[in-house]
Parts: sequence; structure tokens; C-alpha cells
Amino acid sequence: MSETMKTLYKEAAKCAEEIKKYKSVHVVSHIDADGLTSAGIICTALERGNFEYTTRFVKQLDEKALDTIADENYNIVIFTDLGSGMCEQIESRGIHAVISDHHQPQGSYQFHLNPHLFGANGSYELSGSGSTYLLASALGKNPDLSSLAIVGAIGDMQHLKMGQLVGINREILEEGVKQGTLQFKKDLTLFGKQTRPIYKLIQYSSDPYLPGLTGNEEACIEFLHSLNIRFNQDESWRRWIDLETLEKQKIVSGLIQYCLKSGIPSYKIERLIGEVYVLLEEKEGTEMRDASEFSTLLNATARYDHAEIGLAVCMGDREKAYEDARKLLAEHRQNLVNGLMYVKEKGVVQLENIQYFDAGSEIKETIVGIIAGMSSTLVENRNLPIIAFAKADGGIKVSARGTQDLIRRGVNLSEAMSMISAEVGGAGGGHDIAAGATIPNDKKEEFARKLDLFIGEQMRRKARSK
Repeated sequence: MSETMKTLYKEAAKCAEEIKKYKSVHVVSHIDADGLTSAGIICTALERGNFEYTTRFVKQLDEKALDTIADENYNIVIFTDLGSGMCEQIESRGIHAVISDHHQPQGSYQFHLNPHLFGANGSYELSGSGSTYLLASALGKNPDLSSLAIVGAIGDMQHLKMGQLVGINREILEEGVKQGTLQFKKDLTLFGKQTRPIYKLIQYSSDPYLPGLTGNEEACIEFLHSLNIRFNQDESWRRWIDLETLEKQKIVSGLIQYCLKSGIPSYKIERLIGEVYVLLEEKEGTEMRDASEFSTLLNATARYDHAEIGLAVCMGDREKAYEDARKLLAEHRQNLVNGLMYVKEKGVVQLENIQYFDAGSEIKETIVGIIAGMSSTLVENRNLPIIAFAKADGGIKVSARGTQDLIRRGVNLSEAMSMISAEVGGAGGGHDIAAGATIPNDKKEEFARKLDLFIGEQMRRKARSK
């Protein structure tokens, strides 16, 4: 166990001792996959410890949400996957809390479990669900919950920077492997290996983008035909998990050759193969078997105001909650398709250092960030971050998505969104590769202009330092 892990466990034990003073707990978490798995972890641990608990899910922890929580006067509140940016506001309202988070801390708080406070990076070394797993481990014996921590980390894209989970995430993964609940292996990284027909994996590839194949169903089917891959079985489409090893090798080799002929740089081709994470106690062929698909299933619940369904799935419901989640997932996928069609029709506005689209009320604010990330398959220039605007309660929601290539060139979307949103009277933050903000309704053009200049300066700063 690393020294950082030991230190975090020590802090988790301090937080757990504070929680144990009370038998009634209020849990507040975020509505993405990392937030849902965080809630699932802590609620399962509380249930096992015979605590009474209530839950609340928020799009963002703002002054209004804190006022409501303060008015309800709970004995103790556990904030998971949020709270670190509101330490002073939590304290000033007299909310007695434990914060289990991984975002950049602003201010200090007595019971605060966050990797940034102990020399680790919350963008890729420990997720919110990872922090909460450490807290759950301090509350009791909960080693099986490491699987949810890995799902949360993958949902938060923590594996992308290094091509695999590293840091404390890695140590949590290894604990799950020892328990026999997790497996990691090298495999094709394209999304949907458990549930999608094989041609769909290629059709929806965005990292790397496959010119001529990405977004083209007929071309993907023809590509598989050219490799003599049989993709029907008993009247149904074969999935990646249905293929023989030699068939998988043939497809991977064919994709690599296709990329080379298309002039795709080798470092992008390398992303086709990477580390994938399998939940061994889940049924093969279901979304929960694969950490990436599980995280997408969860996103399809809370982002449509059904966090309770995602939480129930995290806590083991494989019947009604799972079926409800799958229905929401089907709707989610259709909404993503509709959103992408909207972006394709309207196009993006390109500035010098960013490109953006304004969805208005056409795309739900809770999924506009996902669509921004997927829009890289549509835009001509994939060397600029994509910014998305959507109408939200109390202002405009802004989502920003970048790539590892942009990070290498000096782009830090968390810094940019935090600084520029504050300049126009809003608030924002997140991670270097993905960040968000809320800004006043009349500040969109000013925000875009200032963000463009700021990101340009980030890249110049990086270039000067070389």
C-alpha cells in the first residue's frame, strides 16, 4: 500500500468516526456516473452498518442547494463527488458534514477526504467514488464495493490520461482483483463490447476517429465482410464477446491496417487497444459486466431525473430497477442521436482556439456535455476543444470537452472554465479534459470570446515552456 493510500485511509478513518456518532445520515451526491456510484457505495455501507439515511442528488452544489440543506437541519451530511469547491459556504451555513470528493478544493473543512489534499491528482488518480470507497472501507468491511469505485472512475474518464487506471485508482482496482470481483485486461477499447453488434462498435468510434467508417453503418458492415467476419448468429447480431479469439485478432489487425492507410498517427492508433475493466460477479452480456457500459447506463438515469433508479442498480437491484434503467438507456441513446443530428444540421462556430454550438432548449442541459464530447465525430477541426451552451434553470449551462492531444498542448479546461465563468458572474470547474460552468443568460458571447483568448494563452504558455 502506498504512503498516499495510507494517509487517505487515515483521513477516511477520522471521517468515519465522526459519522459513527450519528445514526441518521443525509447523503448528497452528483447526478453523473461517479456521483451515483459514490452514493451507491456510501448508502450500501450505511445500510450494512444499520444507519438510517436519506439521499439527495443535485446537478451542482450551489448556494441555493446549500440553503435548502441547511434549512432542513440534518445531524450530519455526507457530500459525495461534490462539496470540495464549497467548503467555506458549507461551514458558514453551519452544516455539519463529511466531504468525500476529488475536485479541486476551495477553502478548507475539518472532515474532508480529497486526494488533492494529500498529494494525489483527483483528475486521474482518484475519483469521487474512489474517495467514497475509502470512506466506506473505514466504516466497515466493504471490499466488494471496489467494483463500483472502478465504474465511477471509468465514468469520470480517469483512465484516459495514462491509458489505464493509475495512482489510488490502481490500488483500489488491485483490491477488487484480490477479492475476485474485478478483472483488467488488454482488449479493444471501442465502446459496447458486451451489448452492441460488432459493426456498431466501429460505427460509433470517436477516439480514434475512423474516417470513412465512423458514423457510416454500411461501410462498417462492408469492412467486416472484407475480413470474412460472420456477424449473424441464430438470427441475432454477434457481439464482441461472442467472437473467437482469432476473429478478434483479425478485426484488430484490420482496423490497424485501415488506420495506417488513412494516415492516422500511430499514437492515435494505439488507443484502439487498452486496458478494460470487467465486473466478474455481473452477468456476461449485460451493461453491468463492463465498467464503461455500466457507467453509461447510470448516466441514463440521473441525467433524466431518475437518480433513484441508478442508485438502486448500484445497490444490487437487477430486476425492476435494471429494467427501468435499460428503458431510460434506450431513450438516452435516442436523445444523443437527436442531439448529434442537431449539431450536424446547425454546425459549430469556430473561433481561433475553440469551437462551440448553442443548443438552446433543443438539448437537455444534463446531456449537452456528452453530446459535446461525441461531436468530435462531426466537426471538421478536431484540434480545438468543443464548447456547448444549453438553457438551464437560472442561466446558461456550459460544457467543455477536450482531448488528450489538447491536454498535451497545454489546455486545462477546468482552469479555463473556472476563471472565465467567474469573470462573467458565473461559476465553473471540473477536470482538465472535461469541465462545466453556469453563466448568466446575457453573457454567452462575452464568455466565448474570453474563453477563446484564455485557451490560446494556455497553449502559448505551454509552447514557451518547451
